[in-house]
Amino acid sequence: MPAPSDWIEHRRGDAELLGWMRPEGDGFVVIDLLGRSMTDAVDWLSAEETLEATGLGYLAEPFELLLDADADAAVDADADADDAADADAGTDTGVAPTGLDVAATRDDGGGRWLRVRIVEVSTERVRVKKEDWGDVTVPGVYYEAPFPVADRLRPLRGDSHLIPRA
Repeated sequence: MPAPSDWIEHRRGDAELLGWMRPEGDGFVVIDLLGRSMTDAVDWLSAEETLEATGLGYLAEPFELLLDADADAAVDADADADDAADADAGTDTGVAPTGLDVAATRDDGGGRWLRVRIVEVSTERVRVKKEDWGDVTVPGVYYEAPFPVADRLRPLRGDSHLIPRA
């Protein structure tokens, strides 16, 4: 699904897409690459300045994904079929060889939040990877969220330098 036809792309000097401006009344609402509104209606220049100031850095920050009944549809793209079946069955311990609990979640109003990193963003989907702290020996567990992400994906709450515990 492409971005809605009334969304106006804004690109930085190297032609990298930073987001969109959606016309609303006499102004524009700034939309980030995750499809989230960043402002109320503002003038054109303010919308451009907001996107330029925001940049792309936020995509590299830790996020949390709200898991639901479809969470077992995670795809383990880096492991063999047996490892993928284990991950789908929920037998993945979520513990890296270092003993750090990388899958710690907390309940927040009926959902289970999982710490993730964004690996791909498009107007069709947002693909995230269960946090593995850069350990290449741990099988990658990926999830997809529809675009726009709405309330299913949020910036990590709390100190991103601390390892959360269940």
